[in-house]
This record gives sequence, C-alpha cells and structure tokens, in this order.
Amino acid sequence: MDWSHYRFRSVWDLAAPPSAVYLVLQQAEHYPRWWPQVREVIPVDERSGVIRIRSVLPYDMTFTGREVRRDPAGGVLEIAMSGDIDGWARWTLTADGPGTRAQYDQEVVVSKPLLRRFAVPGRPVFRANHALMMRAGRRGLRAYLEAV
Repeated sequence: MDWSHYRFRSVWDLAAPPSAVYLVLQQAEHYPRWWPQVREVIPVDERSGVIRIRSVLPYDMTFTGREVRRDPAGGVLEIAMSGDIDGWARWTLTADGPGTRAQYDQEVVVSKPLLRRFAVPGRPVFRANHALMMRAGRRGLRAYLEAV
C-alpha cells in the first residue's frame, strides 16, 4: 500500500439549485472568497491555474489544476492536479428537491517530501485535516450562495 495515496469523498447538501451551484464552482479563481482554506488561485490560462491551500496543519500545499471536464448539463467539473499533490478532483451536482447534492471526489498521491516522510504516522491527522477543510468549504459555500 502506498501510504501517500488518498481517496476522499464529501457530499454537501445545498439549498440552491444545481445551475446556481455550478456557476459558483466553475469559477475556481473565486474560491478564496468563500473557502478559507483555499488561500490563492492564480489563473495560468483559461483551463488551468496554480492553487495554494492550507487547512489546520501549518503547511501549504501548492498544485496546478488543469480542467479536464466541464459539463454544465451533466453537472460535472473535473480537474487534473500536479505539484505537491498529483491526481484528480471532481464535482458532481444533482438536483435534490429544490436544492443540490454536491459530491466531491478526489484521488491523489501526496508528493510533497515532508508529508511523504510522515505518511504512516501522519495519515490519520492528514485525513482529519482534509475533513476539516471540506467542512469549512461546505459552510462557506452555503453562506456564499445565500448572499448572492
């Protein structure tokens, strides 16, 4: 088993319709406005950008996100990731009554040397750190959708 390999899934129930949620999620450069742990998104071109994240633990992770799939009709946004983490992340949006069920799936390998060194003992802490980041993102997106 590669202890630096992670799979994550988060499901967010949101009060806004899928089209409204999709409009916000497709604008990655605005994530820092509503997701505190997404510290910076610097567009490189129309399909990619450099993203810096930091959750509770005192380290930043930086990676390039490159759009792989943008499907408004299907409610899917997917990126490939390379840098401190390599892999992919995908949003899948479905209608849930008047609101949206937003599923976030991610599969990555951590390549940042410090985190690889602590892969085995740090794994539960790294997973908890990710969970806290996702919880804050859900809260932030809910508030942002209510405000706009």
